[in-house]
Amino acid sequence: MIHSNFFKININFLLWFSLAFSFLPACHHKGDKEPVLTELEVTTPWVKDTLVYKEYVCQIRSIQHIELRALEKGYLQEIFVDEGKAVRKGQMLFQLMPVIYQADVQKAQAEVNFAEIEYQNTKALADSGVVSRTELALVKARLDKAKADLALAQAHLQFTAIRAPFDGIVGRFNDVRLGSLVDEGELLTTLSDNSKMWVYFNVPEVEYLEFASQKKIREDLRVKLRLANNTLYPIEGLVETIEADFNRETGNIAFRATFPNPSGLLRNGETGTVLFPLWLKRALLIPQKCTFEVLDKKFVFVVDDHNVVHAREIKVQGEIPHLYVVQEGLKPNEKVLLEGLRKVNDGDSIRPRQVSVQQVIKSLEELHAE
Repeated sequence: MIHSNFFKININFLLWFSLAFSFLPACHHKGDKEPVLTELEVTTPWVKDTLVYKEYVCQIRSIQHIELRALEKGYLQEIFVDEGKAVRKGQMLFQLMPVIYQADVQKAQAEVNFAEIEYQNTKALADSGVVSRTELALVKARLDKAKADLALAQAHLQFTAIRAPFDGIVGRFNDVRLGSLVDEGELLTTLSDNSKMWVYFNVPEVEYLEFASQKKIREDLRVKLRLANNTLYPIEGLVETIEADFNRETGNIAFRATFPNPSGLLRNGETGTVLFPLWLKRALLIPQKCTFEVLDKKFVFVVDDHNVVHAREIKVQGEIPHLYVVQEGLKPNEKVLLEGLRKVNDGDSIRPRQVSVQQVIKSLEELHAE
């Protein structure tokens, strides 16, 4: 009897406990609220014909850059200019000691005078029939030789005076000072004509073919130049020539643009970046603030039809103020997250608020103008 009552009590307790436990989840869920979705701005790419600039590292060279070397051996007697000074065509730069060459000229001049007298006497005798015309011709040949020797001696004397062959800027002296013994052919300095500058830059084969196929390489193709301090050179350059051959090692071909240099700002040996214009038809533009970087790769958060965000890598073809030109990774009708990129993770749901790219650009321009 005791065992039967105890069994009934345990059964009732278990039934009560199981019923109570089954009601707990229902009571708990009934009191919960729906999660609040964050409202964030989104936008869609702006499809627009756009001008962008491809960037190429470049080398800046003078249109004329030559080495000035001694044409004769001798002691350096005079230096008329200093390093870095502008000179005019024909201006004296260096003078080698001319004493020996002056003596050679005087000697050659005396031989010419002697040969001239001999020729005049022989000619008079030949006219009188005293000597033959053959003898007169021999005397005339000796006179011509003496004149040639004089011209050669005068040339050697002129070579001791080193003048500027064109307007330019004198470079660094090559360890030559007053009194230095200079050998024939020894380098003295350099001279650069910087009135115009040649800017060389290398274009990969794929991009060259793209330019050529779209007829972007024209006779009047203008390019810009960004200097090493990140400032833009105020005058545009003109692409004048393209090398005949591709470099087999790099797969590049060299372009040359000419830039006027009236202020003398550009110097031989500088470096910079050429900005090559590229017109894009129906380019996809998104605000730069839509992107974030991971390991040098650019990503955006794409918002799907269920308002769920997904991280996606994109490739950027170029950039203009406040905007990126997207080459791959987006379609024109897709929505991308505009704000709160640090507040969401891949797979989060949001409440999107649509904003046009034009509105974003206007607000950014107003912000930068303040």
